[in-house]
Amino acid sequence: MNIKDKNILVVGNARSGIGAAKLALSQGAKVCIYDHKPYSEWHISMQQEIDRMQDQGVTFCLGELLDVRDFTLVIVSPGVPLEIDVIQKAREKDIKVIGELEFASRFCKAPIIAITGTNGKTTTTTLVGEIFKQYNPHTYVVGNIGKAFSEEVLSIPETGIVVAEVSSFQLETIEFFHPRISALLNITPDHLNRHHTMKNYCHCKYNIFKNQNKDDFCILNIKDTYFKEAKEKAKGTYIEFSLQDVPERGAYLIGNGLYENINGKENFICSIEELKIKGTHNVENALAAVAITTAFGVPLHIIKNSLITFKGVAHRTEYVTTKKGIDFFNDSKATNTDAAVAGLIGLSSLNKPIRLIAGGMDKHTTFKDWIRLFSGHVKKVYVIGETKEQIVRECIEEGYTSTQIFANFNDAIVTAYEEGSEGECILLSPACASWDMFESYEQRGDLFKEIVNHLEG
Repeated sequence: MNIKDKNILVVGNARSGIGAAKLALSQGAKVCIYDHKPYSEWHISMQQEIDRMQDQGVTFCLGELLDVRDFTLVIVSPGVPLEIDVIQKAREKDIKVIGELEFASRFCKAPIIAITGTNGKTTTTTLVGEIFKQYNPHTYVVGNIGKAFSEEVLSIPETGIVVAEVSSFQLETIEFFHPRISALLNITPDHLNRHHTMKNYCHCKYNIFKNQNKDDFCILNIKDTYFKEAKEKAKGTYIEFSLQDVPERGAYLIGNGLYENINGKENFICSIEELKIKGTHNVENALAAVAITTAFGVPLHIIKNSLITFKGVAHRTEYVTTKKGIDFFNDSKATNTDAAVAGLIGLSSLNKPIRLIAGGMDKHTTFKDWIRLFSGHVKKVYVIGETKEQIVRECIEEGYTSTQIFANFNDAIVTAYEEGSEGECILLSPACASWDMFESYEQRGDLFKEIVNHLEG
C-alpha cells in the first residue's frame, strides 16, 4: 500500500489510532489525528504522547471542527461510531474509510489467525496465542487484545504467525482483510447501541469470512444459534467444535475428554480435569483452540501441553484474594449478559453464596436470562452505572428483590464487603460495558482489585 506523501486522517486518539498514525508516518504519509476530546481533557501521559508525535510531524485536531477535503484516506479506530460527522463527510466526498485492522493487514506478510465472537474471544485468543508461541516463537497476539496490529505489523516476519482478536467494530470496516484461519465462536445480542439490529451485528461478524477461499479454514460452533447462517456465509473449508455432538471434522467433548478428528483420525487431547480454566464455557473455548491450532498443523503434544498449563486471563472470573473468609473474583471482562451468565454459572459450582456487583453502560439489551440464575446463588446485587434502574426493574419483574443502587463503584464494593460473611464470594461481573464510568473493562477490573486489596481485614 503506497501512501507516501499522501494526507491521511486518523480518527480516534486511543491505542489503535496512535498505532495507525505511527504506521502511516513510517510509510512517508502526512498524518493528522482527529478526536472530539480536547487536549486539556487527556491524561498527562497521553498529552506527553501527543507532544512527542507532534515533534515527529503528526498534526492533531482535538475537540475542533475539521475540514476533510484535503485527505485521501481516513483510518478509523474501532471504538469510533461510523455515524459521526467527520466520517460521514468523508464518505460524502468519496474519501476511502477503512479501519485500523484493515490498514495494518495491508502490510502483513505472515498468515493471520482471526478470532471473533460475542463471548470467549479473549480467552480463546490468548490460549491460541500460547499454543502458537510454543510452536513458533515468532507469534504475535494483536487486535482487540494486547497491542494494536498497527504497532506490531512491521516487526512481524513472513515466517511468523499473527493471532488477532477482532471485534464487530473492527470487522465493520474491512475491505481486503484475509485471515488464513477465521473463527466465529458464537453470536448473541451485543453492541446494539452501535449496530442497532441483530442483522447488522451478524453482518459485521460474517465479514471475517469475506475474503477467504477454499484453501482457508473457518472454525464454527455447531451449537450456536447462528451456526447455519454462518456456515452459509463461510467461504473457507469449515471445521466445527461442539460440547455435545461429534462433528464430521472438528473438536468435541466425549464424557470428560477433549478430542479432535480433523485429519480423519480421532485423537484424545486431554481431560476436563487437566484444564486449569474451569467452567463449561472454558471447555468450549479450549475446543475452539484445538480446532484452530490443529487445522494449522500444530502437533497435538504442543496443543495438550499448552491446554493443561494455561491459567486463564485477567478480568475473566479472576480470583483476587480472600479477606474475612470472603473470596473476591474479578469478572470485569463480562461486558454483556451472556458473558455474565457464563461467569455466574462457573462460580456457582463453588456452592458459595455470591454478592454480585453489576451494571454499567447501556447497550440496549435485556438482563433477564442472567437475572433468572440469581435465585439460590446470588445473595444480593449491588448495582452501579447507566443501567442501574433497568437492572433493578428487571430483577423485580423476575421476582428477585435483593438489590441496592450505588452512585459510585467504591461504595458498592465496600458495602458488599461489610455485609458479607465468611464462606461467601464477592463477584464483579457487570454484564455491561465500562465506558460510562471507566476507560475500559481493564481499568474497571484493575480498580476493583486495587480497592479490594486495600480493604481492612
